Amino acid sequence: MNDSTSDSGPFDIVGDVHGCADELEQLLDDLSYRTQWNGKTVTVTPPSGRRAVFLGDLVDRGPRSPDTLRIARHMVENGHALAVVGNHDDKLMRYLAGRNVTISHGLAETIEQLREEPPAFLAGMQAWLGTLPSHHVLDDGKLIVAHAGFKESLLGRTGKSVRAFCMYGAATGEIDEFGLPVRGDWAAGYAGKAMVVYGHTPVSEAEWAGRTICIDTGCVFGGKLTALRYPELELVSVPARRIHCPPTRPLKAP
Repeated sequence: MNDSTSDSGPFDIVGDVHGCADELEQLLDDLSYRTQWNGKTVTVTPPSGRRAVFLGDLVDRGPRSPDTLRIARHMVENGHALAVVGNHDDKLMRYLAGRNVTISHGLAETIEQLREEPPAFLAGMQAWLGTLPSHHVLDDGKLIVAHAGFKESLLGRTGKSVRAFCMYGAATGEIDEFGLPVRGDWAAGYAGKAMVVYGHTPVSEAEWAGRTICIDTGCVFGGKLTALRYPELELVSVPARRIHCPPTRPLKAP
């Protein structure tokens, strides 16, 4: 966890990018961030007083995972953004560290894209991904951001179980007809005071469920890339340029 309760924003919270850097650049532009490239070096200038928040799963499946990493890392390291770790980011970090991971769910495409990058880039990204927290508590505890979700009982706690829930949500141990893990609907029973903004499970449209909202609207699957402006609670989206990766199962309806 990164306790930033004194940080009240305002924020622009961005859902799962999955290597869709073209759409990310367009979304940032629509949110009045200015992105400039000089070769492989990127500079992002935010609108006055605002910061982005990345909900994780920066990589895999999409066509420009290295550039997505460049954008997010630059913004975080320059104080223009916060980020939490997603399960795809964590898996890439473990792969770059030489650990044995299953090459699936888009990681092969990311590995292929990374073949064009120098060793220093890979080492730097491995180290940076390792710094990403499981979640952020913001705005005097009024806002929590995590990749896959959050339960009130996790407040103030750290450790593997907290990190696992934030990255994967409520595991049931079951596999659905598409061969994918079944996740419990933690949001249906959420009764915490804090607003929780998360991604991980792609939906066709972002919609509030009590004090929670999932803003992964499946850009990489041909949906759209969505941001939630806070405290305005305004949704801003850009459509996917194309279907970068056919979905294994249909996007969940809100």
